Amino acid sequence: MLNVFTLDNGRLKGGLFQEEIETAEDLAQSRPVWVDLESPSTEEKGWIRDRFGLTIPEDIVDEDLEESARFYEEDNGELHIRSDFLIEGDDGQEGKSARNVRVAFILFNNVLFSIHNEDLPVFRLLRLRARRIPALIEDAKDVLLKLYDADAEYSADVLEGIYDKLEAVSARVLKSDVTDAEAGEVLSAIAREEDLNGRIRRNVMDTRRAVSFMMRSRMLNAEQFEESRQILRDIDSLDSHTAFLFDKINFLMDATVGFININQNKIIKIFSVASVALLPPTLIASIYGMNFQHMPELASEWGYPFALVLMLLSVAAPFIYFRRKGWLK
Repeated sequence: MLNVFTLDNGRLKGGLFQEEIETAEDLAQSRPVWVDLESPSTEEKGWIRDRFGLTIPEDIVDEDLEESARFYEEDNGELHIRSDFLIEGDDGQEGKSARNVRVAFILFNNVLFSIHNEDLPVFRLLRLRARRIPALIEDAKDVLLKLYDADAEYSADVLEGIYDKLEAVSARVLKSDVTDAEAGEVLSAIAREEDLNGRIRRNVMDTRRAVSFMMRSRMLNAEQFEESRQILRDIDSLDSHTAFLFDKINFLMDATVGFININQNKIIKIFSVASVALLPPTLIASIYGMNFQHMPELASEWGYPFALVLMLLSVAAPFIYFRRKGWLK
């Protein structure tokens, strides 16, 4: 899929309504500031090469690229940046969990080219803003900065969602009685939020590196440079929030595991009390099971009932003692 965005009085237009470029002739007639390629075909890459003189490598969005190859500038002026963008996902559907998607940016001849394999919420957010806010975008570098700005805001929104979910989990964990089944569900929910929080931490760290690279490359004007500094300040605040959420996640994890241990200790306590209570009757039965010739109770008519009553009393006595001590609660 190939979308072309052009400027009209500071507004992006062309791809806002998902109008795709379907032929090389359509692309030749456009004067874009941003060309967005989602899972581009070989033919579409050929159109880009013929129209802009830009060759898009086959492995441009590979995840195993070396870190040194993520930010660099070619001799012909091509600026290459590879960044990860977050998709929150939907854990209720298989294969729709939270993930980081690699996006390759190429800034060449005042046109921004973005290549990725999935539609991203941050890209949709920028298209919506550019449609509503006049003079939001002035050039291709503005597009890139606004994408990183939207990425930081999207990460902040997801963090707020994590906090709300952890509050709901906290209400379940801190109630008076938590069953093992509920504790298992809580641990699963905590693990999902911990994974998402970690992905946000990775995402904002990657965004910080990309914005810092743009600032070091001296490609930004004074206004854009100040905007970059504001993005970095926003990212610093997100770092503090992710650290707070990690602490809260660890607390809830420890509390949940603690409740599981308490429930297990209750079970072990019952078995321990039962085993101790059964020791006296076992001793009595062992004594009366001895085959001695002279045992007074053997000749008594009440010897057998006496032994049974004695064993019952030996069982009841430890339970009464344990209950008074509060060990059975």
